[in-house]
Amino acid sequence: MADILFYSSLIIIWVMLLYHMFLAQGGYQHFKKFERVIPAWERKMRNLELPFVNVFIPAHNEEVVIKQTLTAMSRLVYPKDKLQIVLICDNCSDRTKEIGNQFSDQYPFIRTIETKGPFKGKGKSSALNYALQNTEGEVVVVYDADNTPERKAVWHLVMGLINDQKAAAIVGKFRVINANKTWLTKCINIETICFQWMVQAGRFNWFRIATIPGTNFAIRRDIIEQLDGWDHSALAEDTELTIRVYNLGYYIRYFPAAITWEQEPETLNVWWKQRTRWARGNQYVVLKFLGKMFSLRHKKILFDIFYFFFTYFLFFLGVILSNLIFIINLFYDLNLQIGNVAIVLWVMAFLLYLTEIMITLSIEKDQLTVRNILYVIAMYFTYSQMWIVLVIYALILEVKRKIKKEENVWYKTERYTVERGGK
Repeated sequence: MADILFYSSLIIIWVMLLYHMFLAQGGYQHFKKFERVIPAWERKMRNLELPFVNVFIPAHNEEVVIKQTLTAMSRLVYPKDKLQIVLICDNCSDRTKEIGNQFSDQYPFIRTIETKGPFKGKGKSSALNYALQNTEGEVVVVYDADNTPERKAVWHLVMGLINDQKAAAIVGKFRVINANKTWLTKCINIETICFQWMVQAGRFNWFRIATIPGTNFAIRRDIIEQLDGWDHSALAEDTELTIRVYNLGYYIRYFPAAITWEQEPETLNVWWKQRTRWARGNQYVVLKFLGKMFSLRHKKILFDIFYFFFTYFLFFLGVILSNLIFIINLFYDLNLQIGNVAIVLWVMAFLLYLTEIMITLSIEKDQLTVRNILYVIAMYFTYSQMWIVLVIYALILEVKRKIKKEENVWYKTERYTVERGGK
């Protein structure tokens, strides 16, 4: 029995490793070709009437970072008569609104609003829905309050929508603004690069599937209105929205020419709370749509649902199971027949992990360094293992919430003062 469980866990782990190697190859291919369309797309942009764009920035007590964010927004390259930056103050008790009003007085295209009534104090999704009801732009772009987009970020997002009519949304790339601050931010920097060039670019290259992130994306207003806005019950509102977009028959394009810089947690406590929200949010999405998979009109999105199910349930189950059997066997002989084969498989898995990461880091300028390779090795034994514990913890909380029928409570990530403007 122990052998069967151990082999099963190894199969699950290897399926995920090989799949991510496949995605890394796709991500590298996308990196080599995504810029080829830009010259033709630029020419088309110059010959068309550009759409009016609303940029939504949901904010709850963001005085530490909002000045830097709005400064970057004021420098965006897009016709100002076609652009409206909307700072959404959601139940703020600090100077966020005051700072927003200062920018509104200086720049006519920057607007500051406050959530009201049933939208107030309910989190990011409700704030976005409130702004959606109080604006009229043809295109909606979303940025988190800690983001400093590069000057042409919105231009590139809109460019994608204009030139790809089958795309409901265009997703850009985000980089870590405080990557060198702590050992944790260095790990997160590597993690985000891998997510974007393996999970995002790889899936788009092979399957025309990408996931809407929480920031740096543009979506057509008629589509988000057709979907009745964002799901206020979802902690991972971006993943949930992704599935509904695909179910309408559209797809989401990953276009990394649009770049923004964002903050990441600098302490374990902040990281734990943020990532727990992410894990619970994705678990909520999987459970929400897994039971509806036969009623979904467009079956292609099942691939994405199964990916998240495999990631947040089966893969972590396989890792946990293999670790438990290995540890138990150290103290009690389980008569495992696999013997030294297990060691060989573990070494091969570790080398495959290193290869995947190094391929991905090579895509980003100045990231394939000796220092980062050492961090990747250390991450395997530390950061990656922390994720295992976190996912278990998140699942326990989500099951508890379902049993007790509790309402999801939004956690706002702590911000830090970082000096950097949009390019």
